[in-house]
Amino acid sequence: MSVPAPSVVDMAIARNPHVVLDCPDTTLLAEFYGALLGWAPKLDPDGSWATVSDGQRHLHFQRVDDYRPPQWPGQELPQQFHLDFDVDDLDEGEAGALGLGATKHPHQPGTTFRVYLDPAGHPFCLCQA
Repeated sequence: MSVPAPSVVDMAIARNPHVVLDCPDTTLLAEFYGALLGWAPKLDPDGSWATVSDGQRHLHFQRVDDYRPPQWPGQELPQQFHLDFDVDDLDEGEAGALGLGATKHPHQPGTTFRVYLDPAGHPFCLCQA
């Protein structure tokens, strides 16, 4: 009788991935994403780290003193990743994001999503759900 090979799930050595964004001001970014998602920010007193969470999903922010934002879509300071968020209505989502301090990027390559920059310059998209 042969023993079945372990599945990829059985072989996992880690779980519960977290996303950490570098930024110059952890409080500013945690408050921005906390308001965007409706999640409460948790701020470290020294300002070096902050988190927003709904209890199961987490975004973390790490202070980097010489932070330089990516220059998307150019590659001089390339984007290494970006965040996508589903919204029911792009116009309402845009108004809310801009009201929180996002900037709409001048380059808009699609019609079912819109590209913005958070207060630290990270690109993110609001996507029609």
